Amino acid sequence: MTTPTPSPIPQVIGSEPARESLIEYPSRFPIKVMGTKVDGFVHAVTTIARQFDPAFDASTIELRDSKAGKYLGITITVNATSRDQLDELYRTLSTHPMVKVVL
Repeated sequence: MTTPTPSPIPQVIGSEPARESLIEYPSRFPIKVMGTKVDGFVHAVTTIARQFDPAFDASTIELRDSKAGKYLGITITVNATSRDQLDELYRTLSTHPMVKVVL
């Protein structure tokens, strides 16, 4: 006796499978950005945040120096409206020359 094998789910060539998200949109979403503590770093991160969230409130930014004071951690909280928006925001922050890490 053989066990029937489930039929594969058809997929259009070149399409990506649907990505599930655990985040409900819209929502306030914190992002941690780390980089060398240099002039203009906070402004650069703020400018990028505003590109993706025009209503971004810079007064919500949290700053944290590293123990030695060489690096700066910045927490921004954006209004996330979609996974695509967050993916592009992470990509833009990650590729900025002043940014070392985005979490």
